[in-house]
Amino acid sequence: MDAVTRSYGLSGINISKSNASKIRHDSSMHACEITHQSCWRSGTTGRSFQKLQLQNRKRFCSAGMLTHPLSVTESHSDIEEDDKIGVLLLNLGGPETLHDVQPFLYNLFADPDIIRLPRLFRFLQRPLAQLISTLRAPKSKQGYASIGGGSPLRKITDEQADALKMALEEKKVASNVYVAMRYWHPFTQEAVHQIKRDGITKLVVLPLYPQFSISTTGSSIRLLQTLFREDKILSKLPVAIIQSWYQRQGYVKSMADLIHKELQTFGSPDEVMIFFSAHGVPVSYVRDAGDPYKDQMEECIDLIMHELKARGIHNHHKLAYQSRVGPVEWLKPYTDEVLVELGQKGVKSLLAVPVSFVSEHIETLEEIDMEYKELALESGIQNWGRVPALGCTATFIADLADAVIEALPSASASATAITTSTTDNANTFVQDPLAFAIKLLLGSFLAFILLLFPGFKNQNV
Repeated sequence: MDAVTRSYGLSGINISKSNASKIRHDSSMHACEITHQSCWRSGTTGRSFQKLQLQNRKRFCSAGMLTHPLSVTESHSDIEEDDKIGVLLLNLGGPETLHDVQPFLYNLFADPDIIRLPRLFRFLQRPLAQLISTLRAPKSKQGYASIGGGSPLRKITDEQADALKMALEEKKVASNVYVAMRYWHPFTQEAVHQIKRDGITKLVVLPLYPQFSISTTGSSIRLLQTLFREDKILSKLPVAIIQSWYQRQGYVKSMADLIHKELQTFGSPDEVMIFFSAHGVPVSYVRDAGDPYKDQMEECIDLIMHELKARGIHNHHKLAYQSRVGPVEWLKPYTDEVLVELGQKGVKSLLAVPVSFVSEHIETLEEIDMEYKELALESGIQNWGRVPALGCTATFIADLADAVIEALPSASASATAITTSTTDNANTFVQDPLAFAIKLLLGSFLAFILLLFPGFKNQNV
């Protein structure tokens, strides 16, 4: 089994973290994964595990699927004939029309993992979300209007689901693939109800976020935890969750392929700065709540650059974080500030890489393609390019199919827990009064800053 599974606290679901290698059952790799899991669970943000070494465009879906050279093609003895396999894809969701923008924003800000109010002030969550979404909707509508009047995220995610189903069938695994959006249709509740109606007997949960964060995968898993716990049938369903997959060979190679291809569009490819722009999170998530996102993002960039160097590509690169909210401290450096600095330092050619996104949406099509491009050109950068999101790139989809197959053996109804760092660290705050006080202040401050500064760009929209 090429995935290491650990259980965390309540009943029903296992969390699986797949290895980078798809071939070797190397005990040192398993030890490396276990160490990483332990660091994540305890809230440690240090990179205490050994970096994995890797050996060795299509923008949207196509009818045919290419087979990844490391695909899983053998028979799957762990899958019984009467098993009905389900795969649940988790994603953010987005407003499909301008009319949807305000209710979408309400759903976003009503999530306690986005505005982290302390327990004492939870009663303010929904009223605050209603007020913020109403104030911010006009500006957000302008952004969505500029990319065609709505988000393409649902369409692309549906295409990814269809492509994944085809890839699994090619690997002799029949499955139903479901899409669960956190803040818009099809909502997680809708997908879960369909899974129950279809009589699924084994489920693999696959977040479409390469790196784990409390505010993305963590929020979705927290909701799933509640839905499964409250349903007698679902609470007994064998489930495995792939918590992150940024380190998988197929993902890394697919990203390297796209970067390599886009570099060739420049007159002097060797002189291009590779500029990774990742979605940011508040520093407090990492520092106080143990969010592993920053470490995983840096590890991800290291792996992609290692793969590019193995191909003879030695361009300089830079990582920065976009989409911060208000004047609170987010992960640095900030994308907009770095673009200005690079222009001032004489960088003339830049290739933007949206590394935390696997689908085109508002933050690639409007924030990167319009706002950041304009800022870069104004700052002195003359040649601008952008790597497309992975979408339904064949090697990427094939590798996701392998990840699902590898996770299936860990699906179990006898596990002692489903939880994420969100719930683990909630206990930490209750046990540590000082940490709880910090959370109280930071959560309240962020909430009211969002209220007072509606012109700032909101998270994940």
